[in-house]
Amino acid sequence: MPDLSRHLLCCGDATDLATWSSIPYFLLQAGQRQGILQGGLRLDPLRLRWRRQHLNLAQLLRQGKPGGFQYSRTFVSALLKQAQLPADQPLNLLSHFPLLPAADWPAAWRVDFYIDATTRQVFNDYGSGERLAPAYRQQVLERERQAYGQAGAVICMAQWAADSVIRDYGIDPAKVHVVPGGANLDETQVAGLPTANPPPPPSRDKPLRLGFLGKEWQRKGGPFLLELADALQQRGIPTVIRAIGPDPASLPSHPSLQPLGFIHKQTDTARFVAELQSWYFGTLFSEAEAFGISNRECLRLGVPVLAHAAGGIASTLPDNGCGQLFAAHPGADEVADWIAARLSSYAGYLQWRAALAPRWREFTWDAAVRQLAAILG
Repeated sequence: MPDLSRHLLCCGDATDLATWSSIPYFLLQAGQRQGILQGGLRLDPLRLRWRRQHLNLAQLLRQGKPGGFQYSRTFVSALLKQAQLPADQPLNLLSHFPLLPAADWPAAWRVDFYIDATTRQVFNDYGSGERLAPAYRQQVLERERQAYGQAGAVICMAQWAADSVIRDYGIDPAKVHVVPGGANLDETQVAGLPTANPPPPPSRDKPLRLGFLGKEWQRKGGPFLLELADALQQRGIPTVIRAIGPDPASLPSHPSLQPLGFIHKQTDTARFVAELQSWYFGTLFSEAEAFGISNRECLRLGVPVLAHAAGGIASTLPDNGCGQLFAAHPGADEVADWIAARLSSYAGYLQWRAALAPRWREFTWDAAVRQLAAILG
């Protein structure tokens, strides 16, 4: 019987913790534990830098705009060639990159996709398509449509992306699925940490802590959190914003903002976990967001989340026991009023939080892999 062991594929080294916010790494670890992934391909886009300059010049001459090398057939073909995969032997690939491999891959291969966003959504919602010529954008989207059509399954982290696959690319809904991602945390290390006490009622000495997690302060809603802190202060609730990720030098000066810089989740796990568990709420009020792994990390650690329904964020919170999902782009007063009401009975808040903690397994990559296994067979 042919060996159909599955390999994880992404735009980079799937075995490297630094690749794509660590998502391939943690998915690979869980996939190997459960036996649905044999390994991950180690690809190096930096080896293709010299080709980027050549293609950008060609794009400028042909289309009037340079750029878009990472979306080109030249790039994906050269990148995949690094793996030296046999074209004439059965092979299973689970790809994190919608254009890799390019459509018309060998008939002996089975390719499934597990994506956070379609390329159309990346172009439109994140604005990255503005620097590309319209004709080139259409070529890229057509190649993506062909790849989805040839794939066995197209699995999305959020319903937002699944809707795009069906609506924008015309893919049969029967082959489109949703599997939310898990927390990018080392479960062995987390399991060895002591149980944390819940935070005390907010006071002047121990103010309400709202957490921000991510490098992109502006895109992920940092400015809104400062407005929210002001609104809470006006309601007599001392509040601070604890920010992990952004360079403190790049952040605005605000009395409620407490920048923590970068905390390495793998080498400084205890500090990272203790910090998140000291938050009353994690937050995610992004301008654009394909999913929101930070929400899953908060939930994994028993911390409820405040977010709004922009992009794929809604799929990170399965129900009201996990926090509060507001309509997209709420006002600071609306969110502040909700927080004040939620904390008005602090015993009720603690009971709500205590009910979330035992659900931690729902938010792990092991849980996601079990869902993937049921789909992939």
